Amino acid sequence: MGTFLFISGQEIFVIMVVILLLFGADKIPDFARTIGKGMRDFKKASDEIRREIEVSTRDIRNEMSDIQNTVQQEVNDISGNIQSHIDDASGTINDNLQSASNDFQKHVDDINQTVDSATDDYNYSSYDYHNYSDDPVQTTESAPEKSTAPEVSESPQPPADDGGEKQG
Repeated sequence: MGTFLFISGQEIFVIMVVILLLFGADKIPDFARTIGKGMRDFKKASDEIRREIEVSTRDIRNEMSDIQNTVQQEVNDISGNIQSHIDDASGTINDNLQSASNDFQKHVDDINQTVDSATDDYNYSSYDYHNYSDDPVQTTESAPEKSTAPEVSESPQPPADDGGEKQG
């Protein structure tokens, strides 16, 4: 036999013999019945306690589930409201931005039209504007024919550095 609660098989056998001698053969079945009845009552009481705990926690779990669903629904409602406010605000901002952009473009077009009209009225060309000098005496060179692309000229070279000496 193996060990049971730190008792070997031989020790269990000795204990059974002592019980048989003390109580007698006719009392052992009553003793076993009493132990069995006690075990059934204990099992029944533990099952009843377990069932009572499950019933009471089921009510709590149902209440917690209801609270969780209510909170989730309120969060979804609030999120929906916030999202709709954001969408409304962004739509308003986009409309205002588009309106301002259109107004700005209209002003730019008006300015371009005014500039084009003024250049047509005074017969200025882009060549005349870029080659205008501050010298009050105008050169007698005639302006070249209006071309589609302005001519590129070399930029003048800066004077050579003479080391700071003055020539006299």
